[in-house]
Amino acid sequence: MAKAAALAKIELQLIRVLHTLISERSVSRAALRLGSSQPAVSGQLRRLRALTGDALLVRSGQGMAPTPTALALLEPAARLLLEAERIFSPRQHRQAFEPATARQRFRIAASDYLDPLFLPALVGRLQRAAPGVQLDLQPLSADFDYRAALARGEVDLVIGNWPEPPEELHLGRLFSDELVVLMSRDHPMARAPARSWTPERYLACQHLAPMPLAVAQPGFVDQHLASLGLRRSIAVRSAHFGQLPQMVARSLLVLTTGRQFCSRFVDQLPVKILRCPVALPPMHYYQLWHELGHTAPAHRWLREQVLEVARELTGEPARPTP
Repeated sequence: MAKAAALAKIELQLIRVLHTLISERSVSRAALRLGSSQPAVSGQLRRLRALTGDALLVRSGQGMAPTPTALALLEPAARLLLEAERIFSPRQHRQAFEPATARQRFRIAASDYLDPLFLPALVGRLQRAAPGVQLDLQPLSADFDYRAALARGEVDLVIGNWPEPPEELHLGRLFSDELVVLMSRDHPMARAPARSWTPERYLACQHLAPMPLAVAQPGFVDQHLASLGLRRSIAVRSAHFGQLPQMVARSLLVLTTGRQFCSRFVDQLPVKILRCPVALPPMHYYQLWHELGHTAPAHRWLREQVLEVARELTGEPARPTP
């Protein structure tokens, strides 16, 4: 009975406060985002702690960190808020998104492993179609938890490549890219007969590789080499993917990555593309999004623009966007 009575006193605003506190990890920032005062939010935090039996936020260095219980509550809270919005704003959700007059903010996290023209093409397309839209672009990196950011509503869309994308997220395939090897025209293998470019010679090269997107996890190429019982020698790892072709041009390092990325540099730098002598699968690029924005007309429109840019750059046929 006491539990039922406590549940009966929980209003939607308290769920919103819970979600905001865990997302912001700060009482002051949560108060600012909620348009409330710090004392009011502090009082609501005390009430939430009593209801959940957990501290929810604890001191960590100079800030606050969510407890495991708080992190587990984040997605259910987000779902409750989304369902409440659907219930009480049905007309708003039926309205079509009007890009020409929209004042929307879109937040995208994207891998710079993409074709170097992809994001510039997307920005140009959005600017032409929706000049009032604000677009925030941020890179994917090993210390960025994109799954949590999507669940917290901090980003709307994530674009990148994964051997196995997370199952809890919605997924739309953008394009596939063949893995090739980029090397300087001065590299001995760039001038050697094609038949001499063997798996053994490839593995013996000094390799250049991007930093993996997950801590303590091999990158895409190394995962597949390991599955074949093979290993390459990586001489340089860099978080600055866009600079890797210049590094290749100035050294005898070799880079294994997508043909579409490499082809943009053949006419700009003294580099050459060779097929990869080890049978590796293509890289598949996706856009990922959370249930939070799955049915929103604005987010659906954004996903359609991303897909259309991928189609234009690769020549792949258009596919319907979920």
